[in-house]
Amino acid sequence: MADSPAPAPAAAPGGWSGRFGEPVSERVKRYTASVDFDRRLAAVDIAGSLAHARMLAAVGVLGADDLAAIERGLATIRGEIERGEFAWSRDLEDVHFNVERRLTALVGDAGKRLHTARSRNDQVATDLRLWLRESIDALATS
Repeated sequence: MADSPAPAPAAAPGGWSGRFGEPVSERVKRYTASVDFDRRLAAVDIAGSLAHARMLAAVGVLGADDLAAIERGLATIRGEIERGEFAWSRDLEDVHFNVERRLTALVGDAGKRLHTARSRNDQVATDLRLWLRESIDALATS
């Protein structure tokens, strides 16, 4: 019986890093990463993720335990961000990947299942709409 092939190396921490054989330079990271700017979307990203998780549970894709873990993990992340304790990483490129990686570290596979049925493009569009709506409402009431 032939030996099975060696497993592939684990994916690198960032989106770009997993596509190349050598590390991405800091200059390229600074150019491609949006996290320095889009971290201001964190609150609406978390709100959108909570709504998405609840929808996945309502249609039977997520179980009650996964939903509870995701809600607990996102509440922890929200608190870390509000207290200035969240460790933002340019290696993870954007607010979405930073939150997702932390969520998975906190709650395991349930955090990975949150990405079911949505893309990062979906997250960007949702976050921008929510952020703009809040900003417009704030301007209208001031």
